[in-house]
Amino acid sequence: MKIAFTAPMKPLDHPVPSGDRTMGRLIVKALETRGHDLRIASTFRSWRKDGADAIQAKVRSEALEEADRISAEWEASGYRPDLFLTYHLYHKAPDWIGPALSDRFDLPYAVVEASRAPKRQTGNWALGFAAADQALKRADAVAAIHNADLGCLKPVVSPGRLQVLLPFLDATPFQAASETDRPPASPPLKLLAVGMMREGDKQRSFEVLAEALDDIAALPWHLTLVGDGPAMDHVLGLFPADRTTWLGALPPDRLPAEYAAHDLLVWPAIREAFGLALLEAQASGTGVIAGDTFGVPDIVRNGKTGLLSAEGDAAAFAANLRRVIEDPTLADRLGHAARAHIAENHSLAAGAARLDALLQRAIDNHLQRASKR
Repeated sequence: MKIAFTAPMKPLDHPVPSGDRTMGRLIVKALETRGHDLRIASTFRSWRKDGADAIQAKVRSEALEEADRISAEWEASGYRPDLFLTYHLYHKAPDWIGPALSDRFDLPYAVVEASRAPKRQTGNWALGFAAADQALKRADAVAAIHNADLGCLKPVVSPGRLQVLLPFLDATPFQAASETDRPPASPPLKLLAVGMMREGDKQRSFEVLAEALDDIAALPWHLTLVGDGPAMDHVLGLFPADRTTWLGALPPDRLPAEYAAHDLLVWPAIREAFGLALLEAQASGTGVIAGDTFGVPDIVRNGKTGLLSAEGDAAAFAANLRRVIEDPTLADRLGHAARAHIAENHSLAAGAARLDALLQRAIDNHLQRASKR
């Protein structure tokens, strides 16, 4: 199948690494493993930090100009995709390009990772919200990335077009790292936190983690931090220097060994969509202690591959840490179950199969829509 692709939230060639960019690249890789011919239709980024009608109107105008450019390019070259696919759409990153081209060339249109915040229907983001809703109504298939988003999408996306497409990863390097013999967990428990050190939700996650660790200061543990960013000094100052190792930001090829060398990944996951590090750690055979946030319970099996606590509840997070530190064999059990869980449910192959089913659903719905015209 020939697929035209765009990612209005963050294009795949954006210089700043993030879970969003990684997930977009994984979608492309997964579809290519299934033999699809995927072409990046545009690297136009519609995301804006600030909302206002004037700002959004300018973005809309630029996006439609880009759609005209792509249309002319396709017509000149004779290229015609079988489907248009957009990754990550919401009020701050509406998609004007996909719907415009899909209408112009009569294509099935699918969206992966759609979310919707009804409170943005009015105010500075009203124009972007309306544009995102229009794209969702036009779409032949829409996938939320976790179950928590379904409720807000249902008012604009009919059941036959809506589903959850759980996140996935290329587990191969993480599974390879976990195949090395690791000794059973023993005191002091080796804890790992992986995250960008920036203001906002990431910083708040580190703050909750620091508060939880302070609650169990009398227990044996050592923390390794991976990441850097503009809030680095503040974040590093939250943790006792004699019990903390900071490795900075690591290249992707070094992460699997770090996950596999630790007993637990610890991450409060404040406002986290799902947390790619939670997938990576589990694929490496490392259980997790995390916040029960948005899509986290969709990828972590509470009590089996990790222990979850209410978002932002440092005391409950500390209680879960205490439970494992006082019974290190629990860390081993969580890790073994985590590796099997990812292999079965969140591998690249599993994600590719789910994507294939979504695209076929879009094609089928598009044909049904066409037959009713």
